[in-house]
Amino acid sequence: MGKKLYVGNLPFSATDQILADTFAQCGTVESSKIITDRDTGRSKGFGFVEMSSDAEAANAISKFNGADFDGRAMTVNEAKPMAPREDRGGGRGNRY
Repeated sequence: MGKKLYVGNLPFSATDQILADTFAQCGTVESSKIITDRDTGRSKGFGFVEMSSDAEAANAISKFNGADFDGRAMTVNEAKPMAPREDRGGGRGNRY
């Protein structure tokens, strides 16, 4: 099992620090990051937490998956590696 966890269905008011403080109940949090929209800076409602051991990550999944977080049932599971993106063309105009 990986130590990096996906945390979904978060309230938009959640911050990196709140996420770290919450998951610290299960062990040492190496990092926490709420994913934000590039243009608006607003939370996208999910993030990632990296725990210091597999056992702590497993404990966090069992404790927080489906748990209430400001009125929302969190989704917590092992983060999957990011899939490579296809080149979307970019549309940069004519290049003479």
